[in-house]
Amino acid sequence: MANTAPKVAEVERQESPDVLDRKADALTELIRKSKHFIVCTGAGVSTSAGISDFRGPNGAWTLRAQGKQALNKKSTLQAIPTPTHMALVEMQNRGILTHLISQNCDGLHRKSGILPEKISELHGNSNREYCQDCGKEYIRDFRAVSTYEKSIHDHRTGRKCALCGGVLLDTIINFGEGLNPETLQQAFTKAKKADLCLVLGSSLTVGRRKGGKLVICNLQSTPIDHLADIRIFAKVDDIITRVMTRLELPIPWFILRRRLVIQIETTVDKRQQLVVKGVDVDGTPATFLQSVRLDYNRRTAQSEPFLINFRTTPEPGAQLKLELEFMGRYGEPNLEVTYDYPSGGDAESHYLLEYDPNNGRWESTQIEKPLVDRADGRLVVDLTTDD
Repeated sequence: MANTAPKVAEVERQESPDVLDRKADALTELIRKSKHFIVCTGAGVSTSAGISDFRGPNGAWTLRAQGKQALNKKSTLQAIPTPTHMALVEMQNRGILTHLISQNCDGLHRKSGILPEKISELHGNSNREYCQDCGKEYIRDFRAVSTYEKSIHDHRTGRKCALCGGVLLDTIINFGEGLNPETLQQAFTKAKKADLCLVLGSSLTVGRRKGGKLVICNLQSTPIDHLADIRIFAKVDDIITRVMTRLELPIPWFILRRRLVIQIETTVDKRQQLVVKGVDVDGTPATFLQSVRLDYNRRTAQSEPFLINFRTTPEPGAQLKLELEFMGRYGEPNLEVTYDYPSGGDAESHYLLEYDPNNGRWESTQIEKPLVDRADGRLVVDLTTDD
């Protein structure tokens, strides 16, 4: 915690390339043999994205102990997921990584492509808020965090739930607060099944099953170093890139993925209106749009829900062109999408929007399959395609 950080940070150690190569060989072999591989991450995973750690020489807690102002290197909203973030996504998609337990609040794991059901965010997510009454979650492309003006335990964000009107709360765990019981239990359950636990950039551990292996990669010592089967002193990117090479797996480029739903709704007075909204991969409402404008319509929808009313009902099959304006955290330009007006009844279409920060270009794909019900009653977007 912040009050336990020394004024002079422990010296960071980095082992030689030859030593890292040998330890990468050993870690790779453990991953190949593993049937239930989990990873625990801390601040060290995000430092190469420009986000400060806590206990390093220029860490937030170290500087605070020295009476200095913490250095805000980069906004978490503009940070690009690191090679380690993207490597974990690739291992998830290949079925190698079974679960991720993180104490980071920066939201980069979710943004990189880690699925909601594959991660336990122990300390919350600065882009996620929820309704205290009905539990509905919302993902935002802005900091969905309380101002804490009255108390650090007052988690109200100032917004209301779109479903029930309840008060929305942030998900951040502040000092002196207990972890979310459901999230913690999920982490323990996954950890108990693990035969291999890799700790990256943290001293975090939630246990492992008897006989399971523990590998720690951190620049500084941790209280559990003596328990590790392999102890690595290195930047996490340096060891993970070596491991991915040995596994013969690519580290994908970061692509910002947004999911869009456009639908026709009939109002109580029998008029039709166009509704445009963002969703996350599991159907959770996602805020990433600034405005929506329909071609040949002077009015621009500038707040959620984005509603566009028709003066006259379009002809069935008419192509409606919509200009989308984004929050622009990565300098995303506006994007035009086309919606085919349905022949009858309320209807909705789904789009996968992919933005490459490297070339500044969008690609949009219409997804034909509709939302499907999950066993827990929530809605998810089916983004699979038939061969």
